[in-house]
Amino acid sequence: MCLGIPVKIIEIRNNNKALCGYLGVEKEIDIRFTPRVKEGEFVLLHAGFAIQVVNKKNAQKVYDILDEIDS
Repeated sequence: MCLGIPVKIIEIRNNNKALCGYLGVEKEIDIRFTPRVKEGEFVLLHAGFAIQVVNKKNAQKVYDILDEIDS
């Protein structure tokens, strides 16, 4: 089982890399599995790799569930 966390793509960089953000934390990730992703879109992040593009509504649902777990 794997857990992918939705993150927002902030900046597309060279060599299949992108800067993403979640809860104020920014990280460079590998986007080779999501080559058509654009800045401002959300992806599922697993082990440093973007594994799937997701829409904002579904990303927000995951954020809401994580907030519930944290409370």
